[in-house]
Order: sequence, then C-alpha cells, then structure tokens
Amino acid sequence: MNDKVCETVYFSESGSGKTDETLRLAKERADALGIRNIIVASYTGKTGAKASEIFKGYKLVISAGVVGFREPNLHRMEPENRAIIEGNGGKIFFSTHAFGTLGRAVHRRFGPIQVDEIIAHVLRLFSQGVKVGCEIACMAADAGLIRTDEEALAIGGSGGGADTAIIVKPSNTHTFFDTRVKEIICKPRD
Repeated sequence: MNDKVCETVYFSESGSGKTDETLRLAKERADALGIRNIIVASYTGKTGAKASEIFKGYKLVISAGVVGFREPNLHRMEPENRAIIEGNGGKIFFSTHAFGTLGRAVHRRFGPIQVDEIIAHVLRLFSQGVKVGCEIACMAADAGLIRTDEEALAIGGSGGGADTAIIVKPSNTHTFFDTRVKEIICKPRD
C-alpha cells in the first residue's frame, strides 16, 4: 500500500447511537482495502444482525461473549437476531473474554490486578471499543474463525451497539503482542 492520507472519524460521544455510522464507515474502509474478514462484538445480536445485512457475502464473525456470564448455562443472543445473522451467512461464536475471565476470577477471589486486566485498561486509553476490537480479533483467531496472516476489520462499542471500528492484523491470544492495530476508522472522542 502506498502512503495515503486516510480519515479517522472521532464521535463526540460514545454509545449505541453511533452504530449505523460505525458500520457504514467500516464497510467503506473494508471495501477500499479489499478486507473480507469482519469481526463484530454483539451479545444480544442486535448489532450483529445489522452488520450481517451490511456485510452480506463477507466472512462475518460475531463474537457473542461467554455462555454463563450473567446466569449459568445461558447466553444473551436473542433468537431472532441469531436467525438473521446465520441467514445472512454470518458465524456466531461464544467464548471467554481474551482479556478477562480467568484473571477476573483471581481478582474476585484474591483482589490483585492481573496482567490481562492491565492490558485491557491500557487499550481503554484509546477507547472501550479499541479494547473490544483487539480482544474479539484474538478470540476469533483462537476459535479458528479468522486467520492471523490476513488483516481483519473489528467493530466494538462502549456497552451496547458499536462506536469503534479498527483494521487489525490479528493474533492468537497467547501471541497477543503480535497483534497490530493498522488503522482506527472511527472511535468516540470522550
């Protein structure tokens, strides 16, 4: 790729109200770069269903979090959203958070901060969505749903919907420091 000036959009606030614009900007950039690997964080499937319409025909992976996070043996994916995502060719996976879970259990029991929590807090210096984008890229690679030798577009948010999109060269969680954030397409400024 030749040197090029690319636009980054900084939203004045975070949140689900930026989902449609985030998906639009992400699609534009994915198309410009020829990226076909798309990863979206979506617990209930609402954002995932929207993404599956926009990214129909792409290799779309929806990271739906961990089963049993709020209540044993249950996930939060709404059946109608799951049907839309799968009907549009998207794949859904449920997995532990790459930057949490086991460390969270140690913290709850013994109190000290764990390394994965430190990494998560450092990435949140950019935004919650940047942290989520890096995390779901690792999780999708760990699940074998995306390759680590191809760039991917990762979409995340700040507690519902999407407000951040990044281009990332993913890695597996155990080789996290090989991950590269290539571009920030959009993120909240706050």
